[in-house]
Amino acid sequence: MDKRGSGILLHITSLPSVYGIGDFGPDAYHFSDFLCHARQKYWQILPLTPTDTAHGNSPYHSNSAFAVNPILVSPELLLKDAWIGHEDIEGIPLSGSSRVNYDSVSIFKNNLLKKAYQTLKTRGVFNDLERFCEENAFWLNDFSLFVTLKTHFNGKAWFQWPTEFRDRRPDALAWARQEFEDSIQFVCFTQYLLFQQWFGIKQYCNEHGIRIFGDIPIYMVHDSADVWVHPEMFNLDENRMPVTVAGVPPDYFSNTGQLWGNPVYRWDVLKQNGFHWWLERMGHNLRLYDVVRIDHFRGLVAYWEVPAYEKNAINGRWVEAPVWDFLKTITERFPNAPIVAEDLGVITPDVVEVIRHFGFPGMKILLFAFGDDLPSNPYAPHNLERNCIVYTGTHDNNTARGWFEKEASVETRTNLCNYLGKNISPEGIGLDLIRLSMMSVADTDIFPIQDLLGLDEDARMNRPATANGNWEWRLEKDMLTPVLADHLKKMTEIYGRA
Repeated sequence: MDKRGSGILLHITSLPSVYGIGDFGPDAYHFSDFLCHARQKYWQILPLTPTDTAHGNSPYHSNSAFAVNPILVSPELLLKDAWIGHEDIEGIPLSGSSRVNYDSVSIFKNNLLKKAYQTLKTRGVFNDLERFCEENAFWLNDFSLFVTLKTHFNGKAWFQWPTEFRDRRPDALAWARQEFEDSIQFVCFTQYLLFQQWFGIKQYCNEHGIRIFGDIPIYMVHDSADVWVHPEMFNLDENRMPVTVAGVPPDYFSNTGQLWGNPVYRWDVLKQNGFHWWLERMGHNLRLYDVVRIDHFRGLVAYWEVPAYEKNAINGRWVEAPVWDFLKTITERFPNAPIVAEDLGVITPDVVEVIRHFGFPGMKILLFAFGDDLPSNPYAPHNLERNCIVYTGTHDNNTARGWFEKEASVETRTNLCNYLGKNISPEGIGLDLIRLSMMSVADTDIFPIQDLLGLDEDARMNRPATANGNWEWRLEKDMLTPVLADHLKKMTEIYGRA
């Protein structure tokens, strides 16, 4: 990432589609064409792992570090490959909404996948499927059993299952694998289809000079296959319940901090086994993506640990992690891996030292740049360095227009106008900030599609520390016009990012 380039942040679920949610189908390829036309080099997305409607559909709250979300499967591609018939997707009342209805979409996609599985049973297992299952056995065998048992136990969390299944007694697991063989195979087949469709998009992007920029959440959800399989890696008690959980102290987003509730790692155990699970996870993600961002990178240096009984994140403490050993192991296994450090929030000198030592680019957010400390603010365009990624904002921020209209103070707006040397309109603030990021010295420039389109806060993707109404925004097909692509192309060429 040491050459000038730019790209767009747009999660897969936000793509246009007639089936109620963005997916791996034709509109993903159309967006790739838009990026290519506009001379963009990066497409940044959020995690592809499964989501849960009971937890707000957050892509950062998943039951697996390795699996792909079944709701991202493309009905058009299932039809093209003859896994389903035209009658299976005709007259589906999902196309009209500008926001994702996850409940309806989940039911629809699951039914399609079941129909595709019936087709598989008619055709019989084939070499590509067998090869996929063998290559991914290190996570897929346990994940497929986990999903199957969770269904069998009526959706209960794994730590509420009967003890023999909770504690993974070999005889109980052997019985389950035989008893639920068909359900387990369905999960494996579903993952095969998803990976096949995803790698089709990735290959298409790469052939057109576009790199996929993915994201790894630092923590795992308690009710996940990974914690069930590796309880020794997490700070759990004898009943497999968290002793301490992760979060962040009070910050820009919340005056009580954010209590994520994920069990924290037992870094001593991870270190003893050579960080094996993390190596598998990183290798897996480096196959899925061309660039990998580690979310909440500072948690690898020192993490905010909160007793599990607390109601918010105020009464926590910082605990150091063996970051030097960990990252030395990662970088030796994956030399020159394109890793990005999400270094937002409370960043202390030790975090800066680690990031600089390993040469990972960090993140600079323009929405944070124009306060009273503007001349010395590290996010201000004139203070940036080459080895960083400059953003107008991220998925956790308001849109640039929403920020300008609803959040920025009078002083901040005045500072921004003075910085640009002109008056600013809410409609044009997104493009003004993109132009600032484009002209900066930063090698990489990423901006949310909402800012390119000048959309207001209704198009915001996520509001941290809120549970409902997030991750639902969708792009309308007619928004990506040739005129917009040409405008972005000219800007990209002028600032040497083409």
